[in-house]
Amino acid sequence: MSAATTRSPRATRTRTPDRLCAEAVDLAREAAEELAAPGIVGEHAGVVAEGDRVVTHFFACEEPGYRGWQWAVTVTRASRAKNVTLDETVLLPGSDALLAPEWVPWSERLRPGDMGPGDLLPTEADDLRLEPGFSGEDAPPPNSAVSEEMADHLDAEDAEITTRTPSRGAIASVAEELGMRRARVLSRYGLHVAADRWDEAFGAKTPMAQAAPASCESCAFLVPLSGSLRQAFGICANEFSPADGRVVSLSYGCGGHSEAAVMPKPPRPAAPVLDSMAADEFPLRPAKDSGSVPAPDDTSDDLGHS
Repeated sequence: MSAATTRSPRATRTRTPDRLCAEAVDLAREAAEELAAPGIVGEHAGVVAEGDRVVTHFFACEEPGYRGWQWAVTVTRASRAKNVTLDETVLLPGSDALLAPEWVPWSERLRPGDMGPGDLLPTEADDLRLEPGFSGEDAPPPNSAVSEEMADHLDAEDAEITTRTPSRGAIASVAEELGMRRARVLSRYGLHVAADRWDEAFGAKTPMAQAAPASCESCAFLVPLSGSLRQAFGICANEFSPADGRVVSLSYGCGGHSEAAVMPKPPRPAAPVLDSMAADEFPLRPAKDSGSVPAPDDTSDDLGHS
């Protein structure tokens, strides 16, 4: 491969370009246009001597999206020969060329929220966030032997040995209840990393927590976690809170605190000045003592009955 693939056209050269190779501009242009396309190869940008009778011609690149790039065509000739032959044609970036960003492995490019349905995210075998779970290999056998020191002490005290070693099944059940029967569990480093991430999103230093009337520790909507994380985190169950369904720090808080304020009772409307809903009672006959009609004499009326 020619040195043109690794050297810039502006690099310092101590050799003088070979005259015949330097004059082969048309040959170099034809080679560049054959590799690219007509109209893509621009003006001749210079000549650089790569070695004895080895010269590289540079042409500007007019391809859209390749700003600052140059076509490098290396030509050469044999000793005492006058025919110049083509060696290599490549496209090289210049000092101000537009380059693609440095390649980063996918595991380092991945960010929270990038995974979608059907995506798989394998974890490395030596992931620092994980450690082996309980496999049962370290459990003591049911009839484990007593140490020699303890055996001598038992002989001196004339005591009897009572088997109190839990069985392998009992230890496994306890480990399963604690969530330790998985192949790998969170390591202390993994817990700290998760805690730092949660505290940054929903912690005491957030603007929401700074303006909250109280912390989540005294909120009725806080659902506590299990394990060691219970001491510092919980899950918000307030549908009106910005942290609903999220893991929040006990020192976090928002305006939806259960004890922030007591909801006032709706006010009762005042009694109307003019009651138009009630019915007024009116007598069908005038009162006897009103004086408009004489009172009948019940004793003097003879109805003609014996």
